[in-house]
Amino acid sequence: MMNPPFPIRTECPPGACICQREALLQAEGGDIRILRLTREEESRLIRRLESLASLQELRHMQERMFEQLGIRLDIGPGPNEVRTLRGIVILVREQPGLCKKTRQSIPAAIRKSMELHPEIAFSLLDEGGLFA
Repeated sequence: MMNPPFPIRTECPPGACICQREALLQAEGGDIRILRLTREEESRLIRRLESLASLQELRHMQERMFEQLGIRLDIGPGPNEVRTLRGIVILVREQPGLCKKTRQSIPAAIRKSMELHPEIAFSLLDEGGLFA
């Protein structure tokens, strides 16, 4: 078993998650960056995502999450009409070590930000030239 040089996330209760944490720790050359996301760090990340005020901040966080944790986040208008925030697709791609609960918390936090700051959603839709 590999011994990372940083504190790592504790394992989920048996049967509660399918994150493959142990397999990731034992795999040689596996990307263990995601294990840096301890429960405390996850809480900080969620609070930060809930407090976003612009699309620029959202894109910056999206880049930082990939750089530091390897989390791939896709955000964009859904395939149908976007009448509400539910029409915006926020997808956290599966990866070994990423907890199921975290994969659900990240989009919820981003949606909360968009509810508080609708200009984020408008700017996101305008990226594709909707309002041009």
